[in-house]
Amino acid sequence: MDQFKVQTIDLQKAQNQTRHKTDGLSSSTLVLRRGQAFTVTINYDGRPFDPLKEKMIFQIVLGPLSVEVPVSRFGQPSLTQWSAFLERRVPNPTGPRALSVSLTSPASASIGVYTLQLRVEARLSVKTHSLGQITLLCNPWCQTDSVFLQAEDLRNEYVRSDIGLLFKGSPRNVVSRPWSFDQFEKGILDICMKLLQLSPQYQADMRTDLKNRSDPVYIGRVISAIVNSNDDKGVLMGNWSGDYSGGINPSQWSGSADILRKWSETQFRPVKYGQCWVFAAVMCTVMRALGIPTRVITNFNSAHDTDGNMVIEEYYNEMGKKLSMSSDSIWNFHVWVESWMKRPDLGQGYDGWQVLDATPQERSAGIFRCGPAAVKAIYQKKVDAQYDVPFVYAEVNADVRTIIIKDKKILSTSTDTKRVGALIATKRPGSTLMQDVTSEYKTEKDLDKLASRTRDPGPGRQPLAVEESIRPGRQPFGDEESRIAGSSFIRGMESEASKGIAVSLQLLKAPVVGENISFNVIITNNAAAPKLLKKHVNAQNKEYNRNPTGTFWEAHDDVKIGPNETLTIKHEISFKEYMLKEAEEDSLVNLAVVIEDVESQDRVLASEECNIRSPVLTVQIQNEFSVIINTPQVATVSFTNPFNVAVSGELTVSGSGLLEEKAQMTITIQPRETMRMPISFTPRMAGSKMLYASLVLTNPPTVLHGFKSIDVQAA
Repeated sequence: MDQFKVQTIDLQKAQNQTRHKTDGLSSSTLVLRRGQAFTVTINYDGRPFDPLKEKMIFQIVLGPLSVEVPVSRFGQPSLTQWSAFLERRVPNPTGPRALSVSLTSPASASIGVYTLQLRVEARLSVKTHSLGQITLLCNPWCQTDSVFLQAEDLRNEYVRSDIGLLFKGSPRNVVSRPWSFDQFEKGILDICMKLLQLSPQYQADMRTDLKNRSDPVYIGRVISAIVNSNDDKGVLMGNWSGDYSGGINPSQWSGSADILRKWSETQFRPVKYGQCWVFAAVMCTVMRALGIPTRVITNFNSAHDTDGNMVIEEYYNEMGKKLSMSSDSIWNFHVWVESWMKRPDLGQGYDGWQVLDATPQERSAGIFRCGPAAVKAIYQKKVDAQYDVPFVYAEVNADVRTIIIKDKKILSTSTDTKRVGALIATKRPGSTLMQDVTSEYKTEKDLDKLASRTRDPGPGRQPLAVEESIRPGRQPFGDEESRIAGSSFIRGMESEASKGIAVSLQLLKAPVVGENISFNVIITNNAAAPKLLKKHVNAQNKEYNRNPTGTFWEAHDDVKIGPNETLTIKHEISFKEYMLKEAEEDSLVNLAVVIEDVESQDRVLASEECNIRSPVLTVQIQNEFSVIINTPQVATVSFTNPFNVAVSGELTVSGSGLLEEKAQMTITIQPRETMRMPISFTPRMAGSKMLYASLVLTNPPTVLHGFKSIDVQAA
């Protein structure tokens, strides 16, 4: 009889990728998850395969690492090594002669791009056949994988979903910012694998790097470094200067694919520019593409403690101007990611969510990266746990010391233990709502500190007003917490030297670009005698991650106040006075008032950083509840110009799995005119998708966003 002769080998790409839940990922290779069997079909001529007469051996190669896997007739897949078994199949006398082999990688296999070969050894010949390449990813569906996640809805959200919402604003005025993670877009998975190859660890010692890629702790540490460009050929260059010439304003990015493709197409030169939410969103894309469950986290009032003393010092002069005298800072918000993995290096009790931060803030072991820091270790203040737990703990728990100075002399000080980490939030699975995860980072004691604060009252309700008065012997309240508040609440700060004077600020409504900022200064005299006071009000523009720039508006007055009297003094700052030169999606203004008792020279301060929101775009779907895959649909993007002048800018509409190419157009809208722009699209993927619109206006310089979640049904 003829010899057994291999003719062709079929990697069964569609069938295997569906079983491995990698369908939709775009790659030139077969994409698989570790710890799970996949089927290879071998078409042959001649007699059937006889293991007594020939051997079939798969050679699986990852760079300089390789393993040989002989095909066995019987057995069970190994948990610790590659295995290959003949599948039992019913013979088909009239069909092609074929046999199927089931290959299984261990759940601890290194992730990467492997090359597969099949060697057939007979008594008189050896023939080798190339099968091509497979990309092997982590497997949160496999119980023995160190990234295993129990719940199917969470696996779908944190690995398979490409819809993102990034949260900005303040604890009482949260702004949701849509983002498309784009892990299913063409070429993105291959770029993510290339990113691993360009890491300094791979370049320095390929063999060791590839071996270490079995561990998601190691992978996360590598990715958090390579997403920024500070030490390597990383993806993004950070820029917080306000001058984005030579690159893209970070507020204008809407998804990860544009950034990753630009990085790849320019021979891996850093993409200009990113800020914290961009670094985090791109890292989330890479980690989800690699199969590691990941979510984006926002920490409101995030401390950047450069000296490790757990105290952030803020300085004001006697006129209420905030001074840049400390290397420490409080970011209005800071965005990082959490990835789900086991932590055998920390012992029991630290598995689960791990903080990873790609924003280049401080070095970790000599490289700009952060984490993975176990959220449970942060909660327990286990500062000796790897990696970077003290830094992240300070980001959510540091105290704030506010100091008023004049001629280098300290006039008053106060300490606020409540402001930092006022709200820690992420997107709720399967929803466009926010999920509060503060309690995962902070103990009951820490949360009790926050409980006295005004919390978000919910949609449609007015925020509460909170007034802090100054009375001798009370714990100093500090420079209050709403660093980008758009809510109308009252805030004050105690001074240790005060004798019955209270001051607070009250925003009358949430500021919107193009409108005036209206606020009240409220002064209360708790003493039984009248007082002569000096009032100094100051406004400064600022970026979300550092101290304000120069004063652009101020008001100084003498005030007479009677015994036990409360005065309310209204101020307005016009749009022309606070308008920024560079387009931003949310501009920030630092407001401060210092009240000086002329007789005693005691001073008290209240401050607030208000978030000036952009108007929103409205996105509507013509047949919202009957969107079917591969069926043309129409959406409408609308916007009413609220300004007194005509506005012009560029409208961009995109949607992963919905639009092949972005729709872009230049538009001009007259005052009070409503723009309605129809957008045609044909869904290419079933499931939950997002249609996203942005409008970058040049006058006034602002960035507007809008989005619509769409449930695309199978045909």
